[in-house]
Amino acid sequence: MSRSDNIICGLDVGTTKICAIIGELNADGVVDIIGVGTSPSRGLRRGVVVNIDLTVSSIKKAVDDAELMAGRRVETVLAGISGGHIKGINSHGVIAIKNREVTTQEVSRVIDAARAVAIPLDREVIHILPQEFMVDDQGGIREPVGMAGVRLEAKVHIITGAVSAAQNIVRCAHRSGLIVDDLILQQMAASEAVLSADERELGVALIDIGGGTTDIAVFIEGAIQHTAVIPVGGDQLTNDIAVGLRTPTGEAEKIKKRYGCALATLVNRDETIHVPGVGGRQPRVLARSVLAEITEPRLEEIIGLVRRELEKYNLLSAVASGIVLTGGSVAIQGISELAEQLFDMPVRLGYPTGVSGLVDVVNSPVYATGVGLVLWGARHGCADLSSAYESGKVINRVFEKMRKWFTEAF
Repeated sequence: MSRSDNIICGLDVGTTKICAIIGELNADGVVDIIGVGTSPSRGLRRGVVVNIDLTVSSIKKAVDDAELMAGRRVETVLAGISGGHIKGINSHGVIAIKNREVTTQEVSRVIDAARAVAIPLDREVIHILPQEFMVDDQGGIREPVGMAGVRLEAKVHIITGAVSAAQNIVRCAHRSGLIVDDLILQQMAASEAVLSADERELGVALIDIGGGTTDIAVFIEGAIQHTAVIPVGGDQLTNDIAVGLRTPTGEAEKIKKRYGCALATLVNRDETIHVPGVGGRQPRVLARSVLAEITEPRLEEIIGLVRRELEKYNLLSAVASGIVLTGGSVAIQGISELAEQLFDMPVRLGYPTGVSGLVDVVNSPVYATGVGLVLWGARHGCADLSSAYESGKVINRVFEKMRKWFTEAF
């Protein structure tokens, strides 16, 4: 990615697919999508790299396709990270204000104070996201710089991940001829593309159902309040279909996308589907309702796990604007209706917005994270850090860069 020509490349490293999206920041400050490339992901399991060679091959294919479409070369990327190793915690920091006026230095200091929590040696900070600042006894402040007081407090959300998982993503990109400019939590990236400012303010839960994991991000009063990763996703649903219908996994994935339905009551009882056999056996004709009876319980389980996570932290009643579903596994008929029944609140599907260019190509929840990575880069700025990989300090650099942005923003 070159800052001089305003090119930003987002690399969504998922369990079932790897997607590269190239965007260009135009003179009006709007991101034009100019290149999209996807490739089946063969080397990841539940968001974590398990085969570097296969992952490298998939990354190369996706990036090459995006470059061909865009007619541009990219050297650095913003990469998404997810997986069961991701943990989010809320923290609190307090400092005394020098000269009775808050400056950017005070903001940096209070964020450092909030970061001072015990983290195991095999984990590292990925994001530090401010929730609110307090000057003396006045809370709910988003921009404290310039305010008068004697005490500054900050509430932040800290996201940590396994050092090895992050390093493996960086290593795969490096072997693909790319430099990772930043690592972004996937649901945070997706939120950039699919959530509106009003939803964030009123309270919203973003549920990104991918192939290997289901990622959760909760926003209340404009700030992130909770993140979580549930190690269950669309791959489990595909496996259920393969076993239940006795068909190869590849065919089960096609059947899921083409005929899958989250509610058996929405299926016409007379509708049938053709199911390929295993090992050269003849294909069979089955009622589509049989497929729905397989998919509905698994989706109920996934959504039920999300509901329990929200109830555990008393967040269900706080998301006044409802639930937004996105990710590659939500393109199933009836999933929003099922979620509305289980959550008892409004649910909508999240499609990428806020971009121009190849809008019709990326107009799908499948591309929410990829588009969000590009928007994240456009919003927060990207630096050319070609020595990041060689220095072995990628994760520490992520923290330093995010802290710098927050001090500048606030």
